[in-house]
Amino acid sequence: MQKGKIVKVSGPLVVCTGLSNARLYDTVLVSKHELLGEIIEVHGDRISIQVYEETGGLSIGDPVETLGRPLSAQLGPGLLSAMLDGIGRDLSEYYNQHGLYLSRGARIDTLNPSTQWEFEPQVSLKDRVDENDVIGVVDENGFMHKIMVPYKVSGEVIKIEKGFFTVHDVVAIIRDDQGIDHDIKMASYWPIRTRRPYKEQKLPDEILTTGQRVIDTFFPIAKGGTAAVPGPFGSGKTVVQHQLAKWANSDIVVYIGCGERGNEMTDVLNEFPTLIDPKTNRPLMEKTVLIANTSNMPVAAREASIYTGMTIAEYFRNMGMDVALMADSTSRWAEALREMGARLEQMPGDEGYPAYLSSRLAQVYERAGVVVPLGKDATPGSVTMIGAVSPAGGDLSEPVTQSTLRVVKVFWALDSQLAYARHFPAIDWMESYSLYQDEMDQYLKKMVHKQFPRYRQRAMDVLQDEKRLLEIVQLVGKDSLSDEELLQLEVARMLREDFLQQNAYQEEDTYTSLRKQAYMLQAILTFYSESKEALAHDRVYLEDVMNMKSIYKLSRMKYVLVDQVDNILDLVDEIKDEIETIKQGGESNA
Repeated sequence: MQKGKIVKVSGPLVVCTGLSNARLYDTVLVSKHELLGEIIEVHGDRISIQVYEETGGLSIGDPVETLGRPLSAQLGPGLLSAMLDGIGRDLSEYYNQHGLYLSRGARIDTLNPSTQWEFEPQVSLKDRVDENDVIGVVDENGFMHKIMVPYKVSGEVIKIEKGFFTVHDVVAIIRDDQGIDHDIKMASYWPIRTRRPYKEQKLPDEILTTGQRVIDTFFPIAKGGTAAVPGPFGSGKTVVQHQLAKWANSDIVVYIGCGERGNEMTDVLNEFPTLIDPKTNRPLMEKTVLIANTSNMPVAAREASIYTGMTIAEYFRNMGMDVALMADSTSRWAEALREMGARLEQMPGDEGYPAYLSSRLAQVYERAGVVVPLGKDATPGSVTMIGAVSPAGGDLSEPVTQSTLRVVKVFWALDSQLAYARHFPAIDWMESYSLYQDEMDQYLKKMVHKQFPRYRQRAMDVLQDEKRLLEIVQLVGKDSLSDEELLQLEVARMLREDFLQQNAYQEEDTYTSLRKQAYMLQAILTFYSESKEALAHDRVYLEDVMNMKSIYKLSRMKYVLVDQVDNILDLVDEIKDEIETIKQGGESNA
C-alpha cells in the first residue's frame, strides 16, 4: 500500500501528494487515526479526498495510505434488520464497541463476522455454474437468502459443504476454465458506484400497492418505478415514506435517512419491530435494512449513503426480490455535493449546486427498474426508488426538485395547507401526476375491478370541477349554484374527506386494499349518479337527497374491516333503494 502526505485540510476535503498510482474513487486511510476517505479528484500529483469522518485535528504532513480499491458494500446474510451508517458500518455493533458517540477511525464490518448461518447447498459436485447462479441458501428470519456465484466467476464446483458457517468461511470452491480455483464465501463485496449487471431490463407492468388511496387510485407507482415526494417543511414527506415502507407490497425495504433528524430514524427503529408484515406475518423490521446518516453525522457520508442503499437494493433484486427503496431526502444528499463542489472550487451551477447535479441524480434513479438477473432460471426482480425532496421554502422550481422531475415518472406534490388542515396524506391531487397511469389502469382493470379506471377518471373529473365551482361561490355566492352543482360540491367533499383522507393511527384506515378502494369509489359515484338522476324529477329536492340515512354510512365505510369489504356492495344497493323511494315519493306528490 502506497503512502502520501497531507498538504491541505478544508473540512471534509483533504488534499495530499505522493500517491502516484492513485485512481479516482479509490478508498484511502487518512492520518494516524485511519479515517476512511475516497479519492474524488486527481490533478497531477495533487489528490483530493473526501473524508467520511470528522477531520478535526488533522495537520499538514499527516500520512495518507491508499487501499487500492473502490468504496464497496459488504453483502450477505445478516443484512436484514441491520442499521448501518452511510458507509456501511453496523451501528449496533458500533455502539457495543464504542458506546453512544461516534469515534474516529473505527473499523466495523457490515456483517457480524462471528455469527454462524446454516448453509444449504443447491448444487452438487462437478456441476457447471456461471455468474449469479444460486449455489446455496441461508434461512435468515424466514427469508431464503440466496448465496450466488460472484460476478465474472464460472466453472465447475469442486467442493461444496453443508452446515453452519460464518460469512467469511469458504462454503464452496469453483474451478474455472483456466484451472484457477475460486473460494466462495457467503459474504461478497460490490463497488457502490457501479451498477450491478443483469441479463435484460423489462418495462414495469405491476402496481406497487401502498394502501394509500390517493396514491394507489390516482397516482400509482409501478414496481420498478421511480417517484419523487417534494414538499415544504412539515408537509409530511417523512410520514408518507414511513407509510410506504410499512405497507408497500415489496419483499424487502431499504430505508435511507440521509441528513434527516435523528428522532425520525428513532421512530422507525421503535415502530417497525412492532408492526407485522402481512405477507410473512413476521415483524416488519426483519425485511428492512436501515441506513442512517443523520444531520449531525459527517456530511461527506451523505453522498455515499444513497449509493450504499442502492447497492444493497440491487443485491436483493438479483435474488428475484421486489425491493422498495426510500431515500429521505435527496436534497440533503445534494447539499453534500454542493459543499464538496465548493471546497474543490468547482464552477457552481444554479443556487451553488455543482453543474453535474442532474447527471448524478439521473445515475441514481436510473438504477431502479425491473430486470432479469444473470444466472440460470433467474426470476425477475425490481427496485422501486421513492425519493423525498426538501426544497427550501417549498419552492418547487429549485434545482434539486427540477432535476429530479426530469428523471422520475411519478410526482406526489405535498401541500402545506392540506398538512396544516390535518389532511393525511397531504398529496395535492391537482398538482400530482403518474406517467404509469395507462399501464396501471390495465393492471387494475384485469386484477382488481374492470370498472376501476372509469371510477378513477369520474372521481378526478368531480375533484377538478370542484375548483371551478368554488371560484364561482367566492365571486357570487353559493345561492348562484343549481342543485346539481351543489350536489357535485358535496360529492367532491365526500371524495376529499371520506376517500382521499386517511388516518395513519386507525388500524382499519391506515391501509386500504385495492378491492376496498374500488368498492369505496363505486359507492360514492353511485350516490352521485343516482342522486343526479333523482334531481331531474320536479318534486325531488337536494335536501331530500342529503337527508338519506346511507350518507352517514358512506362517511364510515373507510373503517370497514378487511374481511367485511363486501358490505360496501350492500351499501351500494341501499343507496339505490333509498333514491328510488325518494323518486317515487316525489312523483306521487306531483
